[in-house]
Amino acid sequence: MEIIAEKKDFTEIFYSGCKNEQTVGLEYEKLAVYKNNFEAVKYEDIVKILLEMENDDRTVVFENKYPMGMVLPQGHISLEPGSQFEISLNPVKNISEIEKMIEDYNGETAEIAEEFGIYWLGAGIQPVSVYENIKIIPKKRYAQMTNYLPKKARLPFVMMRETAGIQAGFDYESEEDAMSKLSTAIKLSPIVSAMFANSPVRNSRLNGSKSFRAYSWLNTDEDRCGLISEKILHNDFSFEDYRKVLFDIPMIFIEKNDKYIPTGDMTFGEYYRKGFEGYFPTKEDWNTHLSLFFPDVRLKSYLEIRNHDSQKTEMITAVPALWKALLYNKDAQNAVEDIFKGCEFKDFEELRYLTPEYALDVPFKRYPLYDLAKEILSIAMQSLLMMKTGEEQFLLPLAEYVKNNKTPADEIIEMLKGKEKITTDDLSVLVNK
Repeated sequence: MEIIAEKKDFTEIFYSGCKNEQTVGLEYEKLAVYKNNFEAVKYEDIVKILLEMENDDRTVVFENKYPMGMVLPQGHISLEPGSQFEISLNPVKNISEIEKMIEDYNGETAEIAEEFGIYWLGAGIQPVSVYENIKIIPKKRYAQMTNYLPKKARLPFVMMRETAGIQAGFDYESEEDAMSKLSTAIKLSPIVSAMFANSPVRNSRLNGSKSFRAYSWLNTDEDRCGLISEKILHNDFSFEDYRKVLFDIPMIFIEKNDKYIPTGDMTFGEYYRKGFEGYFPTKEDWNTHLSLFFPDVRLKSYLEIRNHDSQKTEMITAVPALWKALLYNKDAQNAVEDIFKGCEFKDFEELRYLTPEYALDVPFKRYPLYDLAKEILSIAMQSLLMMKTGEEQFLLPLAEYVKNNKTPADEIIEMLKGKEKITTDDLSVLVNK
């Protein structure tokens, strides 16, 4: 593991990502509950599903003796801190390829789960079990996060153990293109997060937020979450600026000789300048630090857009379809930028704090956010129609919600409002059949 000597070498990962392929990647996380009581499925039972999926084309991945995931021909599966089941798909050109892979995956895992008396949910948070009743899986990385994050905020364990989300990944052609897409995605992030709000039930009751998953991220670690930097919105940002942001963020741990060493509040910049316990930064340390930075939009060798509640099958492909339409068509991107002319960083920060509770039912610059969502969706629809790929169909379920001034969370709330205690029969509305 070679020590990185020059600061410029830390931006190599970003430059290496520059390509003109316009592919789309997807990470889709889902929650499992027991059919009889809707409590979160334990690690030892979620592992049974993973092992049942193994065949000649699939290899289970272990940490020590514990199953932690699986390598698939189309990507990989990982078990997340609270036994969430996440599939990460290799980048593809067409959303229809993602649709087919997700339908096959959900079909297979539903059939296996049936054998073990388990449901998969199409929601962003566990509806019954709270984090105190969900054990963290035996992975060293998560043990370090468990020790570190509670010092920073109130709800990191909710984020880690109770929630599930969807992330989408996109290519960039150059540093300029990466910064342009990063700026557009950050401005849109709180609004798109609100459009996909889908976590209003927690602890067997309506929790008062439309996306409690997004609310938990607000209370995880402000050092490493959020909208990154005001400079991005003023077109005054670069790969080097992103590197500087990362240098100012505390590390959580470094991994040396298969041991995880906590680093306290030492920033990566301090580690670079002074070292830690005789160690100095390597490429592996940098990649670990990048993976422990959790902004709404993250830069790696691709652009990763992170802030969406998990959804039922028919809504999953709307996430990559919407972002593909808005980021891979320069006219669409410019139209979005025109909408936000005159807006300041504090406007997007305010939305970031309001939308977890209210989703689209808030004003933005005196206009209803519902109306802004409709305008953004219209731009996306036109963009996909211009691409002539037929992918506008994937926006139709989302368009139906937005047209009616609703989100998935609003639909759930309408079904369950007025109930003092929500029963397991009521919770069947969350099952992803």
